[in-house]
Amino acid sequence: MNCTRYLIIQRCTNRTRGKVKFAFCLLILGFLFSGCKQEEAKRPNILFAIADDASYPHMGAYGTEWVVTPAFDYVAKNGLLFERAYTTNAKCSPSRATILTGRNSWQLEEACNHMAFFPEKFRTFAEALTDAGYFVGHTGKGWAPGIAQINGQLRNLIGPAFNLHSTDPPASFVSSNDYQQNFATFLDWVPSDSPWFFWYGSYEPHRAYDFGVGLGKEKSLTDVEVPPYWPDTDTIRTDMLDYAYEIEYFDSHLDSMLKILDERGELENTLIVVTADNGMPFPRVKGQVYEMDHHLPLAMMWPQGIVEPGRRVNEFVSFSDFAPTFLEVAGIEAALSGMQPITGNSLQPLLFAEEDRNRPDFMLLGKERHDMGRPNDEGYPVRAIIKDDYLYSVNFKPDRWPAGNPETGYLNCDGSPTKTFILQLNRKGLNQEFWQLNFGKRPQEELYNLKEDPDCMSNLANEERLIGLKGDLKDLMWKELSAQADPRIMGNGKVFDEYPAFSESSDFYSRWLNGEKPPSGWVNDSDFEPVEQITN
Repeated sequence: MNCTRYLIIQRCTNRTRGKVKFAFCLLILGFLFSGCKQEEAKRPNILFAIADDASYPHMGAYGTEWVVTPAFDYVAKNGLLFERAYTTNAKCSPSRATILTGRNSWQLEEACNHMAFFPEKFRTFAEALTDAGYFVGHTGKGWAPGIAQINGQLRNLIGPAFNLHSTDPPASFVSSNDYQQNFATFLDWVPSDSPWFFWYGSYEPHRAYDFGVGLGKEKSLTDVEVPPYWPDTDTIRTDMLDYAYEIEYFDSHLDSMLKILDERGELENTLIVVTADNGMPFPRVKGQVYEMDHHLPLAMMWPQGIVEPGRRVNEFVSFSDFAPTFLEVAGIEAALSGMQPITGNSLQPLLFAEEDRNRPDFMLLGKERHDMGRPNDEGYPVRAIIKDDYLYSVNFKPDRWPAGNPETGYLNCDGSPTKTFILQLNRKGLNQEFWQLNFGKRPQEELYNLKEDPDCMSNLANEERLIGLKGDLKDLMWKELSAQADPRIMGNGKVFDEYPAFSESSDFYSRWLNGEKPPSGWVNDSDFEPVEQITN
C-alpha cells in the first residue's frame, strides 16, 4: 500500500471484514488513490508497556478502587479493555518469550523455562520489525532473566536499550530508571521517515517493597480485597497496598509517555498496548497455574486504527497473539518475517470490530521449570485449559512441591510479608490450611468453576457429575497440545528438566544441603524450613 489511509483500504477490500457496503468502498478507494498522491504508507508506531507482576483486575478500569491507574484507564476508555487476556506461562522470562515469538512456551524449547538460554532459532517480532524499517528500542526490563546470544554474541531481542536517564525513586525498592525520559530520548533518535516500536518494561510492581509505603492519605487497609487463600490481616493488607503503590508508579510513567506522544503529535497513529507479564508476586499466584496467576490486565488504544473505541472485549486473548498483531499492523507477512511458525492469532479483527472466526473459545496454560530448589533442578510441569468458565489442569509430577521444596525456601515464591505470615502460622501450629493452599502438594488433577469460584478454592476434579466435562476438557487439551508438538504430551517432557539454566543458583538443592549458600536473594532467610521438620 502506498497511501497514508491504507487501513481503510484494507477494511474495504477484505470481504470478511468491515461494515461498509461495497459501492461505498469503491468511492472511498477512488478518493484515496486520487488524493493521496501515492504517498508512502504511514505505518503505525507501537508503544508496548508491560508491568512486572500485576494481576487482573488490579487496574482502575476494571473497578478496583484501591489501585489508581489513570493512564491505563485512559487507554481503556479511548480504546479497548480486554476482559480475558492470559499469559501461557505465569513467570517473567517464559511469558515474555511467548510475547516476542507468538508461540506458546512449551513450543520454545529452553525458553519455556525461567532463567533460560534463549534459542537462536526463534526470531522475535522486534527483529522482524527492525528489518522492515521500524526503529526499535526499549527501556527497563526486556526479556529476562536469561541470556540470549547469536553466533556467540549477545543478542538484543527487543532492540537497543535506552536507559541513560535516571531519577530519584520515591521509595527505596522502586527502580531509578527514568522511563519517561528514556522514552523521550528514544523518540529523539527516531529518523523522521521511520515508524517505531518501543518496549516500556517497568520493574514495578516486582518485589521487594518498602513495607507500608502504600499507606497514603487516600488509602486505608479497609479498601483492600484479600483473596480467601490468604489470612485477612493488617500485615497482608499492607503488603497488598504496597503492591498497588508500585502499579501506580508504573502507571505514572505511562501517563507521562502519553503526554509526550500528544505533545509531539504522534498519539493518533500509535498503537498503545498496556499489560503485565504474569500475576502478582504473592503466594499461590506468580509462578502457579490458577486464575489470578495467568489472567492479566490488557488495554489497547490506537486513535487512527481502532473502530468503536470504548468497547470491552470478552473474547479470549493469549500472549501469543501480540506478535502476529504487531506484524499485521506493520504490514509484514508472518510467512516472510523469518520467524518460526506463529501459534497466536492477530488481534486486528478485534481492533476493527470485525468478526474473528479464527479466535479459539478456550485458553491453554502451562509451566515447566521456574526457579531452582528441587532435587536435580526439576521443574513442576503443569498443563491446563480454560473453557466454558472451567479451569482444568494436570499436575504431571504431584509428588513434587509446586512452590519449590520447603527446605530450600520455596524458591518459586518470592519472599514477602504475606509469605512469612503464612509460614509462621503453620510453624506455630495455628493454621495449616493456608500453608496447604499456598505451598502444599497438589493432586494430579484440578478442576474449578471460575464463574462460581474465581479464586479456585474448591477442586471439583473428583465430582461424579463432572466426569464427562472433565474428560472433554482433557481430550481437547491433549488434542491441541499434540498438534503443537508439546514435548510433555508427546512423551519427552523430561527434556525441560534437562535444559541448562542461566543461573548462579543451579543445583541449588544439593549445594544447600551440603552447606553452601547459593544466591537466593528473591526469598527471605526465614523462608527455609528445617530439614528435620519436612514431611512428604
